Amino acid sequence: MKSSLYILFISAISCLSFTCKKEHPKDINLIQKTQAETERDAIITYAKQYLGTPYLYAGNNPAKGFDCSGFVSYVFHHFDVSLPRSSGQYKNIGIELSPEDFKVGDILVFYGYKDKTIIGHLGIICEANGMQSKFIHASSGKVNSVTITSLDTKHYTNRFYKCIDVLSK
Repeated sequence: MKSSLYILFISAISCLSFTCKKEHPKDINLIQKTQAETERDAIITYAKQYLGTPYLYAGNNPAKGFDCSGFVSYVFHHFDVSLPRSSGQYKNIGIELSPEDFKVGDILVFYGYKDKTIIGHLGIICEANGMQSKFIHASSGKVNSVTITSLDTKHYTNRFYKCIDVLSK
């Protein structure tokens, strides 16, 4: 009787060990993916609290106003991600993405409004959908404040330079 219980016990432990080893990596990947998505969502939630904050050239303070790079660097700084303060410095940072790989929290980089040879504007993707994504940014246009805009407007598609991921390591 003792040997039958012993064999049953060993079989049960072997089965549990095999099952845990088999599913363990999959579970870890799901947890890591969820944490990364949660961090990206948190960035957007934080950024959205500044909707309507006035545009201010060279601004990086919510009490006074933001320009585009001031807004982006301010939001990411809250999450301990150090980014350049000037939009021109975004030309050579991050991981460049194809539209099908755009994610919430990625940064859109645009040429200047009048000068298509320099980087002149930035925004953070808040709804990822390739070239139809929506982004939050400090706009100096009609709205003249932090706002959400669709990338598929002619004004922005004509100026689009690239999208970068600054969160993946």
